[in-house]
Amino acid sequence: MAEKRPSTEEILAKYGEKIQSQLAVERLPRGGYSADYRKFRNEMVPTLSRYERWANSFGNIVKIKASAKDRAKIENYLETAHLNVTPNQALTLSLVALIGIFLLTILSAVAYILIAFPEGIASLSSGEASNLIIFVFLGVVASMFVFYYTYTMPRRIANSWKLQAAAQMVPAILYIVVYMKHTSNLERAIEFASQHLEGPLALDFKKVFYDVEIGKYSTIKKSLDAYLLRWKDYAPEFVESFHLVESSLFEPSESRRVEILEKGLQVILDGVYEKTLKFSREIRSPLTNLYMLGIILPTLGLALLPLASMLLSGLITWPHVFVFFNVIIPFFVYYLVSEVLLKRPGGYGESSLLESNPDYESFHSRKPWIVAFFVALPFFILGILPFIFQVDFVTNTLGLQNDYSFAVFGIDRLADVKLFDFKSSNGESFGPFGPIAVLLSLFIPFAFMVFFSVAYSGKTKKLIKARQDTKKLEKEFANSLFQLGNRLGDGTPAEMAFGMIADSTRGLKSASFFSLVSRNIRQGGMNLERAIFDRKRGAIIYYPSSLIATSMRILVESTKKGLKIAARSLMAISEYVKNIEKINERLKDLLAEIVSDMKSNMVFLAPLLAGIVVGLSGMIVFILNKLQSIQELAGAAGGGLGGLGSLGNLPDSFDLTLMVPPYFLQISIGLYIVEIIFILTGALVTVDAGKDVLREKYELSKNLRRGVLLYLITAFVSILALSILAGISLSGLG
Repeated sequence: MAEKRPSTEEILAKYGEKIQSQLAVERLPRGGYSADYRKFRNEMVPTLSRYERWANSFGNIVKIKASAKDRAKIENYLETAHLNVTPNQALTLSLVALIGIFLLTILSAVAYILIAFPEGIASLSSGEASNLIIFVFLGVVASMFVFYYTYTMPRRIANSWKLQAAAQMVPAILYIVVYMKHTSNLERAIEFASQHLEGPLALDFKKVFYDVEIGKYSTIKKSLDAYLLRWKDYAPEFVESFHLVESSLFEPSESRRVEILEKGLQVILDGVYEKTLKFSREIRSPLTNLYMLGIILPTLGLALLPLASMLLSGLITWPHVFVFFNVIIPFFVYYLVSEVLLKRPGGYGESSLLESNPDYESFHSRKPWIVAFFVALPFFILGILPFIFQVDFVTNTLGLQNDYSFAVFGIDRLADVKLFDFKSSNGESFGPFGPIAVLLSLFIPFAFMVFFSVAYSGKTKKLIKARQDTKKLEKEFANSLFQLGNRLGDGTPAEMAFGMIADSTRGLKSASFFSLVSRNIRQGGMNLERAIFDRKRGAIIYYPSSLIATSMRILVESTKKGLKIAARSLMAISEYVKNIEKINERLKDLLAEIVSDMKSNMVFLAPLLAGIVVGLSGMIVFILNKLQSIQELAGAAGGGLGGLGSLGNLPDSFDLTLMVPPYFLQISIGLYIVEIIFILTGALVTVDAGKDVLREKYELSKNLRRGVLLYLITAFVSILALSILAGISLSGLG
């Protein structure tokens, strides 16, 4: 009986399993990307969960279908930012926010009328009616702004994601090129890069594998090509570099293959430089418009605001000024800044992952906020002292008066001028209008400055020092790597080469790293990999640098293929790190003028101008107040004081109770300076270094101290000098 031959399917199945088992041994362990995807994403993007929760909540309750055009656009943003939200849910959240705030505004206005004016709308005075109209108008504007803010949220989150990912593009190409120089395997190179990159781009690379594992794409190349389509407009040099890397796989010549890999790295470096050069030219005009329209013109308008509010018979009050200068204008400035930042090219910036730092707990802690609150609270109390003196319980308990005049200080020429100067009209109190009240109001923006400056300084002090030390170490490490590569190229075993480099680099920060590795090998009996990466005693624990970790990982991998390959890999990394450093310096030179202009406008020109304007406003109020007091004395004396008959109509034309008190005017502009520093510091850091939360908070702490202190000093000197000058000039009239 003839033996039954196996079928073709059985043969394919048998040898397919055998080949698969052999390939499984060769494959690098991935740890199950599909299982890690959600966990990794939740760890990397915790700040986006709130938007996702809101969108999912409202999107599941209310069903609104987006148009095909909007759906495609929003879906692209959501996919880029890895948001677990559908386009319909994103659109629903925007519409619900618009309708909700609009209805809340209308209901609040109706409730106010029904409670405060039960007789009906006809009983409203002209001033109350105008305030109500302004409230409704601001509510409508707020609802439209919130709609715009939530509708564009996917785009802004996607742009923020791109900025963070773009800062890692050059290191990503570097890791892939260096790895493929000794192992021509694209899948392993991308996997290696995903393990050693930080943040968004690492997640993107893992998502490339994830899409293959779930069957969305059949090969890693197809998944990668689909992913690169997202960057074709934003970072075409990144796409071109990757395509060159892919083309190196088909080169039979080793020298030609290495040449194409090096060309891929050079392409992205040149592309980033050219785009930054173009960006530095394009944003000059928008930043100039931003400074003029968002800072100069509003600040100059404040000088005439006290007089204008009086001439308009009280139509402009301090709440209107506060809303305009502390809500509307900052939103306008924020919008202009966000439009400028959307033009920022990718490919450069700070790529350090904040959460990986051992001192991250200090950044995440609430303790700095509590300390800052108690430090700032006494200054805030000093700022509201004029109102505390109007509380009878406080003054009666302490045996004080509600107000004093300058005669208390022995200044007879200003004996009729009160320190706080609250005025009464029709049973209502207005003010304060006194110069001391204006000076005390300076403590309000000072308290806000102290609060944020102390909090951010406490949060970032350790982290920023660790980053600076790491950067200094990495700068030295490039030269040390070159020496290590030379030793390996001479045939010295890697275990011995570390001790030699430690001796030759004695005195440098990097020498201690090589010394520790050598000590672990000689005294601890460890192999090279354990000496560097051991979880308890590995040298890398004490040197939290992605460059050092990646260089050592490449060293460990390449030594398995021979010392010559390891030497070439390390020397290549050293050379590329130096080239990247040169490119970064050139990019900083290109942006230096823009960054310098923004910083000078933010911490010097704007605070200086605002402080002078506050002094002028205080002087105008002081002069009008003094003239009114003199005229009242002249009227009581029958017009016999210094021929002041020409001022007989002054009280009818100028009613100080209708004027915006300089106390509130100063607080509004002081807080406006704080807000502008917040907005422009974020823009400055993003332009210079990409999305970098740590540096942004650190720079905020410094810029708030410089800008607000300059404003307060300028305002103090202006108020004091101009008020004294006006008092001396008008003293002869009395």
